[in-house]
Amino acid sequence: MKNTQHIIKRILPDSIAEEMGIEVGDTLLQIDGKDIKDIFDYQYLIQNEYIEVLVKKADGEEWLLEIDKEYEEDLGVEFENGLMDDYRSCHNKCIFCFIDQMPKGMRETLYFKDDDSRLSFLQGNYVTLTNMSDEDVARIIQYHLSPINISFQTTNPELRCKMLNNRFAGKALKQVKKLYEAGITMNGQIVLCKGINDGEELERSIADLTAYLPHLESVSVVPVGLSKYREGLFPLEPFEKEDAVKVLECVHKWQNKIYPEYGLHFIHASDEWYILAEQELPEEERYDGYLQLENGVGMLRLLREEFTDAMSKLPMEEILKKYEAMDTVKELSLVTGKLAYPYIRQMAEEMMQKIPHLKIYVYAITNEFFGERITVSGLLTGQDIMKQLQGKVLGKKILLPQNVLRSGEDYFLDDITVPEMEKTLQVKIDIVKSSGYDFVNTVLELE
Repeated sequence: MKNTQHIIKRILPDSIAEEMGIEVGDTLLQIDGKDIKDIFDYQYLIQNEYIEVLVKKADGEEWLLEIDKEYEEDLGVEFENGLMDDYRSCHNKCIFCFIDQMPKGMRETLYFKDDDSRLSFLQGNYVTLTNMSDEDVARIIQYHLSPINISFQTTNPELRCKMLNNRFAGKALKQVKKLYEAGITMNGQIVLCKGINDGEELERSIADLTAYLPHLESVSVVPVGLSKYREGLFPLEPFEKEDAVKVLECVHKWQNKIYPEYGLHFIHASDEWYILAEQELPEEERYDGYLQLENGVGMLRLLREEFTDAMSKLPMEEILKKYEAMDTVKELSLVTGKLAYPYIRQMAEEMMQKIPHLKIYVYAITNEFFGERITVSGLLTGQDIMKQLQGKVLGKKILLPQNVLRSGEDYFLDDITVPEMEKTLQVKIDIVKSSGYDFVNTVLELE
C-alpha cells in the first residue's frame, strides 16, 4: 500500500484534525486498523462515532488517535491526492474521442483520458465501465455510492465493442444489471455518431435502457463533437438539420411513452439538437430537475429561466435612477460561443430595453482553433477570443463565461491568461458564473 498518497495538504479551521494536533505534511496510515485504498474507504471508515486514527508525523513518529465525534462528521483534512489513489486512464480507443482530436503541443494534462468510476461520484465524470472490475462493483454496492454516470453509446454489445475499440466493451454492460439490482442510482449518456448508433440502434438502446428505470434516472443523447484534427481517425460525418429532427422525434416519442408510468421523461436531447433542428427548447418541466446539465441538456433553458426570475426581482426604480445619474451610457461587451449566442444576445437586448443607459455588445466567437463545428463556449481558446475581438467596440469591460477557464484558475485552454488578454485588448475582464442570476448581477454590478 502506498501511504505517500495519503499525505495531508490542508487542515480545516476548528476541525477535529486541528484539535487532535494533526498537521499539514502528516500521513494518514489507517482508520480502525484498516488500510485505506482510496477516498471511498476513507469516507466509509470515518462515519462511526468512535474511530481510531493512525497517522505518521513528518519526523516519522506514529500517533494512534482515539476520536469521539458525531456520526458521519469529517476529520477536516484534505489530501494531496484528492482520490487518495492513482487515477485510472482509459484503455479504450473510442471512435468519437475528443482527446484524440486535439492538436499536438498543448499541456500534457489535456491528453489524459480518465475512465475512473470513482471520479463519477466525485466530479460527475462519465465512465464506460470497461475499467471496472467485479471488486469495484462490489465496493460501490457495499458503500452504496451513487449516482454513477455511465457512457453507454449503445446497448448492442457488438456495436459497443466497435465504437470503443475494446473487445470487452459489450460484456461491461452486464455490470449495469448488478448496479440496478443493488438500487444504485445511475445516469447515462449516448454520444451519437451519424450512421453508426443512431436510427434503429438508438431506438434499441433507449428501449433496452428503460429496463433499468427508475434507478437509471436519465439518459442524455449528445451529438459527437468533431474538431478539424481528425486525420487518420475513424471517418465520422457531422449531423445536419434533418438528422436532428429525426433524433428529436425519437426522443420525444420515448418521453411521452415513459412519463405516464414513471413520472420521468428519462431520455433527453442536448441543447445542440434543438438549435440544429431550429426548434424551440423544451419547457423547464421536461428536464426532470436538470439531471444532465453537464452534458448540455437544459443549460440554455435553465439560463433563460434564471435570467427571467432575476430580472423580475430587480429594484428597477433604484437601478434606473442610478443609470440616469451617469454622465455617459455604460458600455460593456459579452463573449460567448456560437451555440449560446442567440440566447445571450436576446437577454442582453431585454436588459437594454429596460435600462436605456446600458449598452451591451455581444460577440459570438468562432472556434478557429478546434474548427467551426465546435460551438460551445467551454472549448474556446484565448487566442481565438483575442484575435476576433481586436478592433471591436468593447466598452469598459468584457464579460467572459467561467467555463472558458481552467477550473479555479485564470488560464484558457491554450494557456493564455486573463491578465495577458487584458493587456492585449486594453480592457478589464470579468468572469461570469454559469447562472442567469450571475449574468444579471455581473452586468449590473450588483451584490
